[in-house]
Amino acid sequence: MANSNVRNVALDMLMRIEKEGGFSHLLLSQAITKNKINEKDENLLSEIVYGTIERKLTLDFYLAPFIKSPKKLADWVNMLLRMSVFQMEFLDNVPEYAIIHEAVQIAKRKGHKGIASLVNGVLRSIQRKGVPSTDSITDDMKKLSVETSHPDWLIRRWVKEYGFAVTKAMCETNITKKPVSIRVNRLRTSRSEVLSILEKEGIEASLSPYVPDAITLETGNIFKTNLMNDGMITIQDQSSMLASKSLQVEPSMHVLDTCSAPGGKATYIGELMENQGTIYAYDLHQNKTKLIKNNADRLGLTNIHVGQSDARNLETIHEEKSFDRILIDAPCSGLGVIRSKPDIKYNKTEQDIKKLQQVQLAILLHVAPLLKDNGKLVYSTCTVDIMENEEVVKEFLNQQTDFKVDEQFLQQLDPIFYDKARVTKYGLQLFPQTMESDGFFMTRLCKKSG
Repeated sequence: MANSNVRNVALDMLMRIEKEGGFSHLLLSQAITKNKINEKDENLLSEIVYGTIERKLTLDFYLAPFIKSPKKLADWVNMLLRMSVFQMEFLDNVPEYAIIHEAVQIAKRKGHKGIASLVNGVLRSIQRKGVPSTDSITDDMKKLSVETSHPDWLIRRWVKEYGFAVTKAMCETNITKKPVSIRVNRLRTSRSEVLSILEKEGIEASLSPYVPDAITLETGNIFKTNLMNDGMITIQDQSSMLASKSLQVEPSMHVLDTCSAPGGKATYIGELMENQGTIYAYDLHQNKTKLIKNNADRLGLTNIHVGQSDARNLETIHEEKSFDRILIDAPCSGLGVIRSKPDIKYNKTEQDIKKLQQVQLAILLHVAPLLKDNGKLVYSTCTVDIMENEEVVKEFLNQQTDFKVDEQFLQQLDPIFYDKARVTKYGLQLFPQTMESDGFFMTRLCKKSG
C-alpha cells in the first residue's frame, strides 16, 4: 500500500474518533484489516493516528499563528493540518517534502484547488519559519497543558491533588510509549521457558521486578509467536496484575469478580488458585462476557463461571457471606490509561468523575454483604483521581463500620511504592511513571467477624 493511502485512512480514522467518539485502538484494528495494510504501513498509520490524538493541543498551538480563522475551516482540513504538522515535528523517518505533497494531494481530492493552496501555504510557512516556542507561556500549568497536550482543567485538578512535580511527571509519561507486559500462565509454563522462546524469536524482554509472573517486552511483536494461542501468556498491564495478586487467594476459595471483562484479572486469579476452587466472574455487558470465557478457555481454566449482571444486583443472585474473596475493579474515568488510549483525556469532564464516584460507591455498598466474615475485598480502578479512589473508600468505610483497610496490605507493599507512588491509609495510588505501567489505584479491605 502506498503511503498516500495510509494518510487517507489516517485522516478518515481521526475524523471518526473526533466526531463519533470511537475508541482509537478498536478503530485502528478495524482499519488495518479492512484496508489490508502491510506491517510497515501499519506502523506509520498507528504513529500518525495515535500521535495526532496524543499531541492535539500542542499541534493546535503550533498551527495557531499560521491560520487566520481556524473556525472557518472545515473540520477535516484542520485535522489534515494537524496530522501533517505532527509528522513534520515528531516523526524523523518521513521527509517533509513528502508529508506536504501528500497533504496537498489529499486536500485536492477531498476539497478544491483553493483548499489545497491553503494547506500548501500553511505547511510551507511552518517548514520555513518553524513552530512557535512554548516559552512565551508564562503560566506554568497552561504551559504544561500545551507541551504535554492535557486539558487545562485536568492539569489544575491533578496539581491540586498531587502537586506540580507529580503532575508534570505524569503528563510527560503519558506522551511516551508504554512497554508491553505479559503474564506467564504458571499452569502451563514458566517465566524462564517463555523468556527462552522470546529470545529465539528475537524479542528482547526482561523479568518484572514488581510481579513474579510478569515479563516486560522491550522490542518485537508478541503476536508473531504462538505464546498467546498456546495459552502460555496473557497480555496484561502490571498494575492490573497487582490487583489480582493483592487478593491473596488460595486454591480452595470461593471468589467473586464483579466487573470482570475482558477477564485479565479473573484469569490471573484462576491461575493463582491453580485452577481449583470457584470463581464467579460477572460483567454488565452480555457481549463482553464472551471475552472472559474465551480467555479462560485459551488458558485452560475450568474454575471460572461467567455470567452477565450489573454488580449492584449480585446480591439477588448470591447469598450474603458467600465469598472468601471479592474483587471490585470498578468502572472509572480511565484517567490512568491515557498512555494507551489518548482520546480519553479529551472526552472526560469533572461531572463524569462525580457521576462515576456515585456508581463506584453503590457497587461497593451492594457487594459488601456478599463477603464472609474475615474475608478480603480488593477495590481497584484504572484512574488517578482521588475522588474515585481514596474518597470512595473513605465514604464506604464511614457507612460500613464492619470493614477496615487491611493493615497488612499497606505494610507489605514494596518500598519502591513509598518513593514513587502515593500510599495513604486508604490504599495505594500508582502513577504511570511509578513502574512504567498504567495509573492504578488499589486497596484491600477486610471484614471484621461478628
